[in-house]
Amino acid sequence: MKIALGADHKGFQYKNKIKIFLQEKGFELKDFGTFSEESVDYPDYGFKVARAVAKSEADRGILVCWTGIGMCIAANKIKGIRASLCLHEEMAKLTRAHNDSNVLCLSAKFTSEDKLSKIVEVWLNTPFEGGRHQRRLDKIVLEEG
Repeated sequence: MKIALGADHKGFQYKNKIKIFLQEKGFELKDFGTFSEESVDYPDYGFKVARAVAKSEADRGILVCWTGIGMCIAANKIKGIRASLCLHEEMAKLTRAHNDSNVLCLSAKFTSEDKLSKIVEVWLNTPFEGGRHQRRLDKIVLEEG
C-alpha cells in the first residue's frame, strides 16, 4: 500500500514520526511536505495529498495540522476524497469500517504522541464493511456530481 503524507508546520514533527513508523512497517511513502517548522498554509499540503489519492497515485493519505480540522476541510474539497479527523482509535476504526475513509487527518494538539501510531495502525488495518454503508457512500458520490 502506498501512503501519501502531508503536514503544515504545526504537524511537521508528527508527520515525521508517522513516516518512520510506516517505513518500519514496510509501506511505500510519498512525502508531500512540509519539510520544516517554518510557517506554511495547510491547504497547500492537504490538496497535494488529497489529489494524489484521488488520482490513485497513492492508496491512502495521512495529513497532520494543529487541530486536524483545517486539513480535513481542505482534503474533502477534492472529488473522491473521504477525509476524516480521528482523535482516537475508535474513530479511526469506525471511519474506515463505515465511511471507507481514504485520508486520515490527525491533530498535533489534541492527539498524544503515544497514541499516534496506534491510531494510524487501526486506520490502515480496518476494512470497509460495505453493505448499508456502501449505500450511504453512493449517495455522497451522487452529490459530488
